[in-house]
Amino acid sequence: MVISGSDGITFPDTTEQDTGYANGIGFRNRIINGDCRIAQRGTAAVTSSSGAQFPIDRFFIIKDTATTAVMTAEQSTTAPAGFINSVKVTTTTAQASLAGTDYHRFAQNIEGLNVADLGWGTANAKTVTLSFWVRSSLTGTFGGSLGNSAWNRTYPFTYTISAADTWEQKSITIAGDTSGTWLTTNGIGLRVDFGLGVGTTYSGTAGAWAGALYISATGATNVSGTLNATWYITGVQLEVGSVATPFERRPYGMELALCQRYYELLGFAVGRATGSTVSEMNTKFMVEKRASPTITLVNGTGKLLEVGAAVRNATGLNSSTPNLNGSYVNIATTGLTSPNMTFLYGASNILSASAEL
Repeated sequence: MVISGSDGITFPDTTEQDTGYANGIGFRNRIINGDCRIAQRGTAAVTSSSGAQFPIDRFFIIKDTATTAVMTAEQSTTAPAGFINSVKVTTTTAQASLAGTDYHRFAQNIEGLNVADLGWGTANAKTVTLSFWVRSSLTGTFGGSLGNSAWNRTYPFTYTISAADTWEQKSITIAGDTSGTWLTTNGIGLRVDFGLGVGTTYSGTAGAWAGALYISATGATNVSGTLNATWYITGVQLEVGSVATPFERRPYGMELALCQRYYELLGFAVGRATGSTVSEMNTKFMVEKRASPTITLVNGTGKLLEVGAAVRNATGLNSSTPNLNGSYVNIATTGLTSPNMTFLYGASNILSASAEL
């Protein structure tokens, strides 16, 4: 039996595949958080900038420094049947005419260790299929690309949105690249990009590998060119093979742990006062990180409890010394007595550890 998508794509209806544990692997889909459920940073909209902004875990929106267009991205509860979340992108400042190097991109970088078996860059390169659900207030031909870490091997692709404000399922099959360098380390092994407004410099001919940096396909719709235009996506899957299979539904806890390899919120640290304004503390990560992360104090109202004394506000993060499994942190406050034991806690999470690609 097969299931037909809204644009005529056929999807095998296989119980074993739909569980997400085909062949006992549980990682058929190389995209993490493809159904947009995990949003550790919160659900408030983020505004596009020249640095990656994450509306949900693992997916980010980014623009070049020169473009005047502005877009917001946020987790949404508007979703097709079988899903509860998506990402909604909205154009808040439009730029109808793009310069050659202007771009807005919505993307996920996949760790090389998770795509090493694809064999890209060799004669044994495997074919992959990218599938996803998408809707937009605009119709027409839209674009994106797959690329390597060095941005010197990319494959532009197109997909068509036929009806405005209607969920449609899309599928693109891509023969693996037999050229170029594709990392199989903990660096960026593969970039998956969706162009939301890309100038001619970074737009290439769809359907073929190129030795250039292409984010999207030539002639693709400029979502950033229409004020209040919307673009939604969910159910993103990248898998080996030439057929799109049903979306792999991993348990929530498993998907969260996969996300936490790259970003984790921390709610507790313990240590001791080393002076009246400093507490040296340690915190343990729930999941080993991809690389030594950046530690940030994310909640300015975090409390620092000194044993036998009053509760004080943590006023800042002086320094941190992270490793893959935890971090030493030097927390600033006032009125401590050395060497009393201290606890850092809060009504919400107080520290973050980011090892994003």
